[in-house]
Amino acid sequence: MASAPLRFGLVGTGHWASITHAPALAAAPDIELAAVWGRSAEAAAALAADFGARPFSGVEELDAFLDGVDGVAFAVPPDVQAPIAVAAARAGKHLMLEKPLATSVAGADEVASAVAESGVASVVFFTLMFRADIRAWLAEVTARGGWLTGLTAWFGSSLEKSSPFNTPWRREKGALWDIAPHAVSLLWAALGPVTGVTADAGPADVSHLILHHEGGASSTVTVSQQGGEGAGFETYLWGPSGRSAVPAGNTGALAPLGTALAELTANIRGGLSAHPCDASFGRDVGHVISEAQRQIDERAG
Repeated sequence: MASAPLRFGLVGTGHWASITHAPALAAAPDIELAAVWGRSAEAAAALAADFGARPFSGVEELDAFLDGVDGVAFAVPPDVQAPIAVAAARAGKHLMLEKPLATSVAGADEVASAVAESGVASVVFFTLMFRADIRAWLAEVTARGGWLTGLTAWFGSSLEKSSPFNTPWRREKGALWDIAPHAVSLLWAALGPVTGVTADAGPADVSHLILHHEGGASSTVTVSQQGGEGAGFETYLWGPSGRSAVPAGNTGALAPLGTALAELTANIRGGLSAHPCDASFGRDVGHVISEAQRQIDERAG
């Protein structure tokens, strides 16, 4: 007899929750979107109604929200995500997390520790890592090997006034926390674990990172969320065998999130917790970003 779908709750009611997480959860073949939690009762009720889920709101309803689900997906700012993720993991709930896990070393460590201690399954949605074309590229470049360096330049537009992603946490933390985790995760997968970072900043939300990889390779990341007419993204590797660029184009987030959810549910069904993009990897990427922020703040001071 087929198993009943896994019941998932969604934490978040904003633009990203509405256009990506809720539709992806609703479309997942082994998931029922059972509950929506938000800080606003009205927003939670509206989004829940669109997907036939039960609404919850406010801190006082978090326990009831968690009691009725097997897993929790997050579409909220990182410092809202972190404490709820810790509570969910300690309650035995599996986690579909957003990057960054938190905006502090302590916050990221607490999430990863709660996941490890509880033995729940977790995936952090580093979008590029779940794109089929980028996975094929990563398989090719890692099999070839011999790369000496990589470069990512990513100029976004989330801080433009008209952007629905122009939210308080992005205005406060900028591209270093919003975009750079994607770049770090991709270069980590392509060139090996990041063992250190050197960072500086420029005007217009520009952050520069030099990543030092296990095995000796290095790479650079330059990001800004004030890309304007120059918005765009590129990554390439270079070495004795030549140059290899990440596939161009943007396939959107729904298909990659569907892949992430499928892999999370497969782990849940299989009793597995480890995943290449699990909470421990999210913590490690967060440590790189936190150290970059420390250096930038120190230089500015």
